Amino acid sequence: MALSLPDNLHRLRCGRCGNLTRFDVVRTTKVKEFWHVDMSGEPSTESPETLDESISLIACRWCGATDEVEHVLRPSAGGADSEPDSIK
Repeated sequence: MALSLPDNLHRLRCGRCGNLTRFDVVRTTKVKEFWHVDMSGEPSTESPETLDESISLIACRWCGATDEVEHVLRPSAGGADSEPDSIK
């Protein structure tokens, strides 16, 4: 199964410990940006455009699980609106 980040209707949840808020994500991105360099040589970037992105790891920060992290609906999309009782 390919790893992916959640969209605006979903969030991550660890199926092992119930964590909803802390995850380590390892991703590689290829980005096109407009760089503007001022006269002193200090760059600023504008208009970032992601050309390619791959996710190689999503791990629960609490228990370390990598194979039980899932996408669940956000409360605004009809999902559960609170953390499981075991972690309150």
